[in-house]
Amino acid sequence: MMAGLYRALPVARLIIHRSLMSGAEGEGAGRKTLIGAWRRSYNTAPTKAALRLPSMEYQDAVQALNTLQTNASTLEQIRRERQLGRTQGTLEAMKSFVYRAGMTIEELDQLAIIHVTGTKGKGSTCAFCEKILHNYGLKTGFYSSPHLVQVRERIRINGKPISRELFTKYFWHVYNRLDETKDTQSGTMPAYFRFLTILAFHIFLHEKVDLAIIEVGIGGAYDCTNIIRRPVVCGVSSLGIDHVSILGDTMEKIAWQKGGIFKPGVPAFTVPQPSGPMAVLIERAKEIGCFLQLCPDLEDFQSEEGKLSLGLAGEHQKSNASLALQLCRTWLQHHHHPDFPPLRDSVDFVEGYERQRPPVSSGFYLTTPMIDGLHKTEWLGRSQILKRGPLTYYIDGAHTIGSIKACVKWFRERSLKEAKAARGPMVQVLLFNTTGERDAAALLKLLMPCQFDFAVFCPNLLDVVQNPNADQKNYTVSLENMLSRCLENHRAWCKLTEVKHDHLWSLPCSTLEGKTTLVKKGDLDEEMLLLHEPEREPITARALVFPCINNALQWITQGRDPNLQLSLANPHNVQLAGAATLKEASTIQILITGSLHLVGGCLKLLDQSLSQ
Repeated sequence: MMAGLYRALPVARLIIHRSLMSGAEGEGAGRKTLIGAWRRSYNTAPTKAALRLPSMEYQDAVQALNTLQTNASTLEQIRRERQLGRTQGTLEAMKSFVYRAGMTIEELDQLAIIHVTGTKGKGSTCAFCEKILHNYGLKTGFYSSPHLVQVRERIRINGKPISRELFTKYFWHVYNRLDETKDTQSGTMPAYFRFLTILAFHIFLHEKVDLAIIEVGIGGAYDCTNIIRRPVVCGVSSLGIDHVSILGDTMEKIAWQKGGIFKPGVPAFTVPQPSGPMAVLIERAKEIGCFLQLCPDLEDFQSEEGKLSLGLAGEHQKSNASLALQLCRTWLQHHHHPDFPPLRDSVDFVEGYERQRPPVSSGFYLTTPMIDGLHKTEWLGRSQILKRGPLTYYIDGAHTIGSIKACVKWFRERSLKEAKAARGPMVQVLLFNTTGERDAAALLKLLMPCQFDFAVFCPNLLDVVQNPNADQKNYTVSLENMLSRCLENHRAWCKLTEVKHDHLWSLPCSTLEGKTTLVKKGDLDEEMLLLHEPEREPITARALVFPCINNALQWITQGRDPNLQLSLANPHNVQLAGAATLKEASTIQILITGSLHLVGGCLKLLDQSLSQ
């Protein structure tokens, strides 16, 4: 429940008044007041787009694409149907969309596809594959999700997002054809992700890529990418608990879904998994007739370089790199590349299954394109560091138990190394949000060892005023849900820190600006004043909530990042307790994590080149 009464100020600042938190009636009125004020700038889903006119440009295409986003209430109904097992029609509907878009499944069979699923690491694995195979002089296509700043990031050619011009051209080809066939074939328009998947296939066929690397959206068995019938090779990265309302609440159920991308006679690779999920993957491979192997440790590969250097930071990237190497070698073997011998006979795989364990594939001697590819791979928003004067942004879109653990390990190692070289006071700030059904308390508990000086929470909204960039519009989650979830995340952190780190809740008065009103520990059980009016007194607290990413970064950076382009809608510097601490620190380390959508919003503000 959202406890507290909200109201929007002229500059759309969010204030929570604890003195008005009394009873359900006040709570409901507060919700309506805030939601009403915000909806004036946070538009409802756009209406149906018209067919393309010659003058229409990229943003027109994105606006039309956004009409295909499923609204929050419909999405909830879809989740309920998936829980009841009503998912068999998903792939049949997808096939119908493909035909209506002017393609055939037989044409898709001609794409030389690497198909990758998993709970964490599948995007990184695909990025490694893309770089390695492009180094071989191949024209690569790569379809992934979600995007961070612009939707065209999801469809890449030769390692770069497809151009605005090509995206716009191909978008209208597909959109208009699907729209024109709605009535004649008693069809509908595909939902957002389905449409983008169809668009990616269309682009890869028309651009004549040598290979297409396809990252699964959610799960595998019923994911719309699984209309693929003849991939060259399949991969399963590390498994964990995520999307439980869709995939199941145990790792075994999730493994069954992931193993759904296996195809008869097609080799597949996975990384070490817990025994239960691994047994399910083995059983799925046997049922389907897929040749499943286990990847070796990265150290088992030989090269003239000695220890391999990975472009993506973190110990967890080793297994992703190993999986990518196996997928790339298998693809090259399948296409008779002279660097590698032919595939082994399938009997070896069958014998491995009889031993109730997947056979371990051996390491091999790495070629220069592979070594260079691993070293130069980049994957935005994952273990990424941006250094701006006294500010260091540690950016990682981790949003599962496993990925947050890896993120914490990476952050502590890198931030400690920086701290040792720093002179003067240092401040560490957590900027966090998570969405959907994920257990925020469990994720935040894993972040506790970092002992942040401040924890900042905000919804995945770039700004509280209308954002002209349609790429980051998200109508699948209601505004009320976003705000409620943000406050739940804040409460979870307060509960965790109140028990274990009482000292986090106040600063010495000498470090604060102006007259200070201390907040007692007991007052932190509920929401508190977030952004205050200039004439009000500041408060002292180490956990703060802001209405949008723009305001959160504005307070954290205190004007010390000259490259940070903040919205003119709120030009006033946010003055809260702790501002002086941030202004006077010689080093400010900011970990941004919990949501790829949060990361995308931050990167849009921090790196203007990504919007070009």
